[in-house]
Amino acid sequence: MRIGEMAKAADISEYTLRYYEKKGLIRVKRDHVGRRCYEESDIEWIKFIKRLKDTGMLLKDIREYSRLRYEGDATMSKRLQMLEKHREYVLEQQRKWAEYLGNLDDKIAFYRHSIDDLD
Repeated sequence: MRIGEMAKAADISEYTLRYYEKKGLIRVKRDHVGRRCYEESDIEWIKFIKRLKDTGMLLKDIREYSRLRYEGDATMSKRLQMLEKHREYVLEQQRKWAEYLGNLDDKIAFYRHSIDDLD
């Protein structure tokens, strides 16, 4: 599949696909004239990269994870360790955001109460 088709299938821009390739996150085969040829199996991999990025994994860590993935099954334990470590990071971020949300809710309640007292 061509880059435009992959962009639609993975719900990502062509620019981002080129960027992922440039940064070594994905490896894309080329046809005889140099056009990118994506495979069906690339869709879920690209979506997973996007989820790692969206959850705050650093680009250097995604690159390392990707390198290990392309090396094959012998690297599964290392990839598992990376994902477990990232999971802890995501949980910590979740705890922080829950605290921030609680603080925001407290301030909103304060203003609502104060406004009601003015009436």
